[in-house]
Amino acid sequence: MVLDRSIVQHQRWLRQIILARVGEPQATDEIFQEVAAQALLQKSPLLDESKTSAWLYRVAVRQCLLYRRKCGRQRRLLRRYGDEQTQTAQQLDAQDALHWLLKTERHEHVRAAVLQLPAQDAELLLLKYAEGWRYQHMAQKLGLSITTIEARLHRARARLRKLLQEKEDHHEA
Repeated sequence: MVLDRSIVQHQRWLRQIILARVGEPQATDEIFQEVAAQALLQKSPLLDESKTSAWLYRVAVRQCLLYRRKCGRQRRLLRRYGDEQTQTAQQLDAQDALHWLLKTERHEHVRAAVLQLPAQDAELLLLKYAEGWRYQHMAQKLGLSITTIEARLHRARARLRKLLQEKEDHHEA
């Protein structure tokens, strides 16, 4: 109960700390939820209430670091995927330069659209298509049901198609 009140009491400045550390307003809520979850899952209660704010600060900093590492891994994965696709495209025969150009442009559009998707959608799509994970493996690793994975992937693909269609409509105009 003490931590419940402390989270509410310290919420405003913790969110500012998170924003300052990650620099992404949209990530603040996600990270703050992780901080709150860590606080609520705390196994051994804090005996000295005066140390609660310092402990919450350390938890927030740690969650920010974990978030930034995750973002870095995603960027590297996207870059590696893009590099692999570019290398594959460069191996095409010189006679088929137009095909190569169109394929490269399509990959760039897909990569840009994936970056515009919500992080959860991008993660699922990358795990499925870049890493080749099966639904069962994803469900096991992410702690979700196979049905949930299927539904989320279906929605993520629909969002990706919509972004790509909007980009195509924009270029035609």
